[in-house]
Amino acid sequence: MQVAVILLPLAAFLLAYLWAGIYVATGVLMAAMTLLVLVDYLRTGSVSKMHALGTVLVLVFGTATLALRNPLYLQLKSTILFWLLALAFLASQWIGAAPLAQRMLEPAISGGTVIQRAVWLRMNLMWVGAYLLLGLVNLLAVRLASLHAYVYFYVYFKIIGLAIAFALAVGQALWLQRRSVAT
Repeated sequence: MQVAVILLPLAAFLLAYLWAGIYVATGVLMAAMTLLVLVDYLRTGSVSKMHALGTVLVLVFGTATLALRNPLYLQLKSTILFWLLALAFLASQWIGAAPLAQRMLEPAISGGTVIQRAVWLRMNLMWVGAYLLLGLVNLLAVRLASLHAYVYFYVYFKIIGLAIAFALAVGQALWLQRRSVAT
């Protein structure tokens, strides 16, 4: 259900683009992301940090796209989001009690296991690399593809990006589970 809710703004964006063009689609995406945050809040009493960040970026870059009549701003949003995530993972190596990868994956590992900090730091750097690479791929698509081709890329890339993040998290959790030391 959660994945379906996340993909609804993307589907609304694509349909609006096909029916009315990039500027209407941008407005629809802005409204859909705002609605996503509202649904998050009404269902759980809080808003996911990822949804909040994604919505703020869509609203800022969507507004720039509409005000300046230039879709480049919206196209760059994904790269900026990915690179902000990479920066957050990187900064968490030194800021906070544990790296983001540890905070994200530790609950998935059986209780009573200990993973060395060096292993968590390496895992964290994998996320940094993955998000840097995803941002670069988006930037290349912005540079090399027509707007029409980019819109399709954007939709499929979001789905593939979610799949990559899920596969990386599951793969790392399984790898950690096998290598953990029982206390």
